[in-house]
Amino acid sequence: MLLHSASQLLTLAGGPQRGEALGNLAIIPDGAVLIENERIQAVGTTSELRGAYPDEEYFDCSGKVVMPGLVDPHTHAIWVGDRAAEFEMRLEGKTYLEILDEGGGILSSVRAVRAASLEQMIVETRPRLQSMFAHGTTTAEVKTGYGLQTETELRMLGALIVLDEQEEIDIVPTFLGAHAIPQEYYGRSGEYTNLVRVNMLPELKEWWWENAAERALPFVDVFCETGAFNLEESRSILHKAKELGFPIKIHTDEFDSLGGTAMAAQLGAVSADHLVATTPEDIEALCRSDTAAVALPCTPFGLSEDHYTPAKEILKAGGLLAIATDLNPGTAWCESMQFAMALACRYMGLTPAQAIAASTINAAAAIARSDQIGSIEPGKQADLLVLSMQDYRHLGYRFGINLVGNVIKKGRIYPQRSNLLT
Repeated sequence: MLLHSASQLLTLAGGPQRGEALGNLAIIPDGAVLIENERIQAVGTTSELRGAYPDEEYFDCSGKVVMPGLVDPHTHAIWVGDRAAEFEMRLEGKTYLEILDEGGGILSSVRAVRAASLEQMIVETRPRLQSMFAHGTTTAEVKTGYGLQTETELRMLGALIVLDEQEEIDIVPTFLGAHAIPQEYYGRSGEYTNLVRVNMLPELKEWWWENAAERALPFVDVFCETGAFNLEESRSILHKAKELGFPIKIHTDEFDSLGGTAMAAQLGAVSADHLVATTPEDIEALCRSDTAAVALPCTPFGLSEDHYTPAKEILKAGGLLAIATDLNPGTAWCESMQFAMALACRYMGLTPAQAIAASTINAAAAIARSDQIGSIEPGKQADLLVLSMQDYRHLGYRFGINLVGNVIKKGRIYPQRSNLLT
């Protein structure tokens, strides 16, 4: 199939974009893309490719932007129930940490997920994945972390494997057994940390080889934050994960700076995520490494906070910046990367071009997939979007509606499903 006559073909060619180089869309006006066997075969102008491949089936993209599929590198998309009552509590003046101390927050979702069957997890998660896909996310990282016990955490992974097989969106799983201290270990965070290290991680690896040996190992993540895991607890968990061969990630500096960002860079984490309270020293350490900085603008927005990831400082220091939704039931129930990009433009100071690069090729790097997805280059998986506009700057400029006309996943064209955020 030959997509042709795109007003702007955003190829994002050339690999992940660091520092102030962020935003090179490598645009081909009147662009065309040849797709064959789920892969991108050729990229060029319409005249070049129509001349070289006159017998191909055509798909006319006149007056439309064609770009890579969006990559969401940080989500908690699998959960059961909702936390609408907590939203009301925050509006009444309670903080996130106060709600957590009262058994709400993550712990509320833990109780619901522990009581849920595999089937219920699948049924409740599926519509969220379908909404993400309709809004242009073709690949998403999805974390466990609402079980906080081995059996439930592995059940969540089992549900994600089923959903990855059944849904169009590609799921990259992350094990987040260290998301919070469960209530039964209240005041004994060291004991729970040891449980994760000594029991959960080895059992995870054994379970994975028995149930998903053909797949790459999942990421292992930890929430290094006041009220969750301190720096040494986080370090011990990530060290053990690395020893077992797992690639690692970290939640850090969402509310306080504990040193988790510099530690993540030192340990070779694929990404460090949130980075709202990160110190200048930790930014420098991060940006000297290959660890991606993942900003989650929907989270401070959802919490009515004033502080966002300091994107300008990260770019000035030469960092690899990505954007994600942080889709979760408590602070950021948002399936739309388009909305995350709009927030990043307004509250982090990114241009639309920078937001697009941070949501495609750099987001792919934040899940170690930039060699496969995130740009339109020969040999890569044919995950593309056809936007319902002729100028890419409408992404970021407009918000509250779906600007995706068609999603193309592994070369298959899907029609627009929704023009409203859900």
